[in-house]
Amino acid sequence: MADLTEIFGGWSPSSTPQIDPPDVQLANAMRSAGLEPPPDIRLDGRLHRFSSGTKGGSGHGDKSGWYVCFGDGIPAGRFGDWRSSVEMAFRADIGRQLSPFEEMSHTRRLSEARTLRDAEKEKKHEVAANVVDTIWAGCTQATTDHPYLKRKGIDAHGARVTGDGRLVLPLYDENSSLCSLQYISADGEKLYHVGGSTSGKFWMTGSFDEPGTLYIAEGFATAATITEQSGRPCVAAYSASNLVKVAGIMRDMYGISQDIVIVADNDASGVGQAHADQASALYKTRTVTPPERGDANDYVAAGHNLSILLMPPKLDWLVQADDFCSKPEPITWLVKKWIQSEALIMVHGPSAGGKTFVVLDWILRMASDTPDWCGKQHKIRPGCNVIYLAGEGHKGIKSRVAGWKHFHHIRKRLRMHISRDGCDLNTKNGLQRVIENINGLDSKPSIIVVDTLHRFLLGDENSAQDTKGMLDSCSILMAKYNCTVLLVHHTGVSEEAQHRARGSSAWRGALDIEISIVPGKQRGGPIEIVQRKSKDSELTDSIWVELERFAVPGWDNEDGEPSMAAVVIQIDEPPEVKKDSKLSVNMKVFENAWWSSGAEIRGKKPYLSRSGLVAKLQADGVSETLISRKLRPGSEDQLIGSLRMGETIVDHENGWLVEDKVWSNMLMINKNSL
Repeated sequence: MADLTEIFGGWSPSSTPQIDPPDVQLANAMRSAGLEPPPDIRLDGRLHRFSSGTKGGSGHGDKSGWYVCFGDGIPAGRFGDWRSSVEMAFRADIGRQLSPFEEMSHTRRLSEARTLRDAEKEKKHEVAANVVDTIWAGCTQATTDHPYLKRKGIDAHGARVTGDGRLVLPLYDENSSLCSLQYISADGEKLYHVGGSTSGKFWMTGSFDEPGTLYIAEGFATAATITEQSGRPCVAAYSASNLVKVAGIMRDMYGISQDIVIVADNDASGVGQAHADQASALYKTRTVTPPERGDANDYVAAGHNLSILLMPPKLDWLVQADDFCSKPEPITWLVKKWIQSEALIMVHGPSAGGKTFVVLDWILRMASDTPDWCGKQHKIRPGCNVIYLAGEGHKGIKSRVAGWKHFHHIRKRLRMHISRDGCDLNTKNGLQRVIENINGLDSKPSIIVVDTLHRFLLGDENSAQDTKGMLDSCSILMAKYNCTVLLVHHTGVSEEAQHRARGSSAWRGALDIEISIVPGKQRGGPIEIVQRKSKDSELTDSIWVELERFAVPGWDNEDGEPSMAAVVIQIDEPPEVKKDSKLSVNMKVFENAWWSSGAEIRGKKPYLSRSGLVAKLQADGVSETLISRKLRPGSEDQLIGSLRMGETIVDHENGWLVEDKVWSNMLMINKNSL
């Protein structure tokens, strides 16, 4: 017979990859998930249960595994195991990419499978709840002679024992309904009652007879140990993944004022600590973790004093003054003199006044490692990571960011992430959404920008309660990530409200730094960036900028015309402002003296005594001769003379009243907000 390879020059038929039948693929997927598949798999769209071979499975009577799979069209469905909480979606490989119609059909099938699964799970929960009541009632009280309790060195705390000698622990919900049981064998093997509901279920050791701390731990042995060492009640959540839900239930049951401490396991994976941190952020709990690998029971077994770990002596609240100031702790900055590290900052200004352009210029410089802003004296910390929570105007933000990068010749990738929309940050769900998304990133943020405040606030910005909710959320983010939170907000409508943020006075009282964006009277004119408050440092001088507009290359509108963007450019102080610069300096000296002398009031107006001004000038190192000149009432080029002749202040008693209406109102508002 002729050798065909000689004729066709070494040609051979192409090999097509072998694709297993759908039931074989499903069985392989089950094995990959750690489940032993059933011998016969039926793709009939019904829910089937099988013995999955998970821990403790007995084979015939134990059927914690389940699957739902449709065989027509694109074979797909779901499978899992109720005991081990495994659940996975399945779609058979058909050797090609699915069409859009097939993708839609697949999504619908998965939804149908999920509905069947949920119905079956609820049915199993109802059946299990009835069964566990009977089992629990028929068990005997456990004693410390039980092998597991003896090995752990703990009391029974109300645990019971089955007829075959296993320890039994109850799982209750917030309504005190028994939902499931946990069985612990003599050698410590743990199993939940098949079909029982465990998510958000718990049991408490100890009693709440006396007010004090409530602890939450993962397992029963840990909870029992904590109660015995502290004398306080401890809630057993039964698993690390249950800590967040149980912490939320405890917070709802006992209120915001209850001191709740989660005692997390120190495991190599860090899972327990991660769930404890999430619960702490959401529900304002504290977290304690043993310094060594293991749980609280292991810590005691190793001979350590758990009581000190749980309840450290509160002797460090008062610090000796010399020790307190023995080491310098300078202020650290993201943008020198303007954006402080680990601070709460607000930037406010009127609508369309340029505040977002200024904020974007700051954070884009941080995210691109630009060395400074508006001069080398305003250095930018390198390596900053930025989270920009944008609640509106996303199309405009796209062109602004692209335009800024083009204008400043930035080619590198920005260390910055932008939200797709807003959320109610002052709610539990909104805060959790932000935290979960940030936790999914590779690095922690240096600054989180909220632009604008009202797009992320559920409620009324004038309400002290709603304001507190938002401030609490900001505090949680700052503490969790050791970062700065910058709020972008609007000013009020009236003329005298242009120097302060709109809404409750509680905003200003909580801020570390407050910055005003003050646009010029003419649209497109100079913009003044004014620092109104800096809690930990001296107020810095204003910066003047303007917006330089230009076409963004490659960004055309629907008519084919180039899209316009703008960037912030520093300019010199406008001439008309320079004329009043001496008056502005004198006003600031007078204002600082008013604050330092106690911010006195006479007739609803700020009042500064002569002695208060003299004391402030002396403290600032001004000579007696110069002080005497500054207080001359008739010298237009001196402090008091210039303010009197400009009708900014008037004589009153042994000092002066602030007569200028806008300045007086601003000082009074700032005083009332403290």
